[in-house]
This record gives sequence, C-alpha cells and structure tokens, in this order.
Amino acid sequence: MGKTKNRLNKIRESLLLSKSELARKANVSPITIARIEAGMPCRMETQRKILKALGFELSERNKVFD
Repeated sequence: MGKTKNRLNKIRESLLLSKSELARKANVSPITIARIEAGMPCRMETQRKILKALGFELSERNKVFD
C-alpha cells in the first residue's frame, strides 16, 4: 500500500492535542492516529470520526485528507 498524504499531524499539533487526546475524542486508538500520520490509509468511517473530533465538517475533508 502506498502512503497517503494528509495534514493530520500539523492540524493536531496546531490544536495542541496529543495523539492520545485526539484518539480519545475520535473514539479510535492512538495507534490508528500514529498510522494515519505516518501516511497509512484509513477507512472513510475513521476519517469521519477524526474530522468530527477536530471540529471539521465532512465537506472540509480535503483540508485534512488528500
């Protein structure tokens, strides 16, 4: 699988959230956050949870995930 580009790390850090805090807010594991930040692909449902936890609308998906 190829790496997928995303801005999750930058956005998370700009909000002063740790991986664990974001994972808790999004109801996913911290390992999932780390994998996504490393460029691993994730399911649309996982993206939706993360967007919601960051305060983004689903229509703003491309601000976080390419």
